[in-house]
Amino acid sequence: MSNSTVRAIVTDIEGTTTDINFVHKVLFPYAHAKLPDFLRANAETPAVAEQIDAVRSEMGAPDATLEAIIAQLLHWIETDQKVTPLKALQGMVWADGYQRGDFKGHLYSDVAPALRQWKDSGKALYVYSSGSVQAQKLLFGYSDEGDLTPLFSGYFDTHIGHKREATAYQRIVAELDLPPAAVLFLSDVVEELDAAKQAGMQTLQLVREGTQPGNTHACVTRFDEIAL
Repeated sequence: MSNSTVRAIVTDIEGTTTDINFVHKVLFPYAHAKLPDFLRANAETPAVAEQIDAVRSEMGAPDATLEAIIAQLLHWIETDQKVTPLKALQGMVWADGYQRGDFKGHLYSDVAPALRQWKDSGKALYVYSSGSVQAQKLLFGYSDEGDLTPLFSGYFDTHIGHKREATAYQRIVAELDLPPAAVLFLSDVVEELDAAKQAGMQTLQLVREGTQPGNTHACVTRFDEIAL
């Protein structure tokens, strides 16, 4: 694919820049194992207490005990729920793991060279993921290709809206202050690409191993197949 009209690129993470197994077999189990003790030790910390209150709101249980909250969070992890306070708390736990060197953020080998090339050619780079902005910065900041955060101009998570709804992409385009057609969205998920296209963005499906290609968006298997 080659398109010189693209001025900004917004990329998904899971299944796009990063093997989905890293998220599901490394990050999620780590959070599941560490979150209970992390919450018990830090429940009074303002940043953590704020998220605990947000969990109570999500549960519709303003008086829920800490143990009930822990049980709810673990259930959300086990069922892969995209709940904003869970994502924030996972990000705090993962920060410890990255900083301790327990793991590094996985990137496919074609990702970092392409990101650097696009940045050098004047494209603005952004991330949009269901994981929290904090988790996004950690993955790229402690990646197996080093600290890539200087390449990015911004990050978006579920605070901007859900990834399968066109309104989220309309808000992103408004924040970027660019015409929708000047923004390219990269994802492995057809429904997300559909929503981005509905908002007027250009779209491209990443068909990594295990991804089913759709028939409504152009497809590539690697970032180095994208010529901008």
